[in-house]
Amino acid sequence: MTPKPVTGRQREFVIWLDKQIYAFSKHWLAVFNVVVLIYVGLPFLAPVLMKAKLTAPANLIYTAYSPLCHQFAFRSWFLFGSKAYYEASEFQQLTGIDSYDLVQRWAAKAFVGNEAMGFKVAYCERDVAIYGAIVIAGLIFAAVRGTGYGIKPVHWLIYGIVGLGPIGIDGFSQLLSQPPFNLWTLRESTPLLRTLTGFLFGAMNVWLAYPYVEESFAEIKLELETKVSKIGELAERQLAADD
Repeated sequence: MTPKPVTGRQREFVIWLDKQIYAFSKHWLAVFNVVVLIYVGLPFLAPVLMKAKLTAPANLIYTAYSPLCHQFAFRSWFLFGSKAYYEASEFQQLTGIDSYDLVQRWAAKAFVGNEAMGFKVAYCERDVAIYGAIVIAGLIFAAVRGTGYGIKPVHWLIYGIVGLGPIGIDGFSQLLSQPPFNLWTLRESTPLLRTLTGFLFGAMNVWLAYPYVEESFAEIKLELETKVSKIGELAERQLAADD
């Protein structure tokens, strides 16, 4: 059975939707970059708001990011304090919170800082690096794309070695050395390693995914352009017939 042609308001809605999809297909990278930039920036706004005594909106940001990150204070950056970060042993000395006690870790997650130590960013050091790298790599992708050169997705082997390997080794060797696993001597990563491995992971994700997204939206744009062209041809024929 031949489907009935779309007419009236339904047709207007379909045309409007096609226009929105077409516009997004042309500007998806800018949208992605802005969204990730906002996602990166909001956690840094939380300590700024805490410093300004605006605790309600600051706590709203901490709460919003809580399901997305462990937010352990001894693995987070701090602003407006004596140091930019506090290692687990130093954090315990200053707060009395044992970072390796499974119950007290909830207190380490809830701790947002104070006037002396400063206030923590709303997600951990590694996440800062991951999403910061996505922003930077996204801007580089936009710049290279603007030159007219296509970017091919990174080979899965390079992605595994450079993107997944370092962050996996650093993260799991730390995790499995601590309670409740205790498989080997206690190991705590460093801000430098978390930043380096997180940055590599974020950048490799962009290199792997964005070329495929670009290809998909190019196909959608071409399909919609063809569709609009056919609609224009039909309209011209109808006008000619009416004349």
